[in-house]
Amino acid sequence: MQQYLRVAPAVAAALAAGRPVVALESTVIAHGLPRPANVEVALAMQAAIRAEGATPATVALLDGQIVVGLSEDEIARLGEEPGVWKASRRDLAAALARPATAATTVAGTLACATLAGVRVFSTGGIGGAHRGAASSFDISADLPELARAPVVTVCAGAKAILDLPLTLEYLETQGVPVIGYQTDELPAFYTRESGLRVPHRADSPAEVAAMASAQWHSGLGGGLLVTVPIPQQYALPQAQVDVAVGQALTEAAAAAIAGPRLTPWLLARVAELTGGESVAANRALLLNNAAVAARIAVALVDADDR
Repeated sequence: MQQYLRVAPAVAAALAAGRPVVALESTVIAHGLPRPANVEVALAMQAAIRAEGATPATVALLDGQIVVGLSEDEIARLGEEPGVWKASRRDLAAALARPATAATTVAGTLACATLAGVRVFSTGGIGGAHRGAASSFDISADLPELARAPVVTVCAGAKAILDLPLTLEYLETQGVPVIGYQTDELPAFYTRESGLRVPHRADSPAEVAAMASAQWHSGLGGGLLVTVPIPQQYALPQAQVDVAVGQALTEAAAAAIAGPRLTPWLLARVAELTGGESVAANRALLLNNAAVAARIAVALVDADDR
C-alpha cells in the first residue's frame, strides 16, 4: 500500500494523534464547478473545516498515487490540467497503473478515505439512481460504496437530476442509515425539501457521532449518510429547479449523452438554465456541509475520548 498511498504530513499527524479529519472529494474541482470557482471553493471548504477544529484531506490520484490531503498547488493543478479522469472505485487501479491524473467521485473518495483511516467525508450531493433506472439499471456506484465504507458521509442529499425516491429505496436495500440533520425530510440538493421522509433524524453533531459509534463498535460496520439542507437563503425555488432539470434531461437524451459524462453535463446545463444561480447554491451547500462534517468529526473524537 505504501507504494500507492500518500497521506499528507498534516493529515497523517492528525490521524496518528486521534484528531478530527474530514475527507473531501475532488470531482467538484475537475468536473463539477466552472473555473475559477472550482479552485476557490475547494480552498474555501478546507478553510471551513479548519475553522471548526478539524484537518481537511482532499483526495485525488496524482502521479501513480492516491493522495489524501492535496496541497494548494495540487488543487490548482487538478482545477487547470486538461484531461483529468473522473475516478470512481472501478477506475482507481487503472488510474494508478497508467498513471493518470484523476479526480475522485464520492465512491472513489470513500474507498481512498477508508484506506487512509479517515472516518468523515463531506461532499455536495451523492450520486444515486438515475431517472429511468428501473429499466436501465443506471445506479451510481456511490450507493453500494456508502454501504461498504466505514465512513460518515455528509451531503445535501442526492443530486436534483436523480430519481430521489428510488435512490432512498436503494439505500435502504443496501442497509445505509440515512440521517436528516435537523430535518425529517430528505434535502434535494438545490432545495431544502423533497417530500420524502428520512428514517432517522439527528439535531447535533454529538447525536450523529453517537449513531456512528454505535454502528461501528457494535460490529455492524459500513457507513452512515447524513443529509443537510442547503442554507435557506441560498435555496432555489423547486419549480425553477424542476424546469431546468427537465430541460437538461431532455437535451441530454437528444444528444445521447450518458455514462460518466452525464452528471457533469447536466449540472453545467442546469447552471446555464438558472443563470448561474445553481452554481451559487452549490457553493453554499458545499461550504455548509464541510462545516457540519468538521463538527461531526470533532464530536467523534470526543466520543472516542469518553
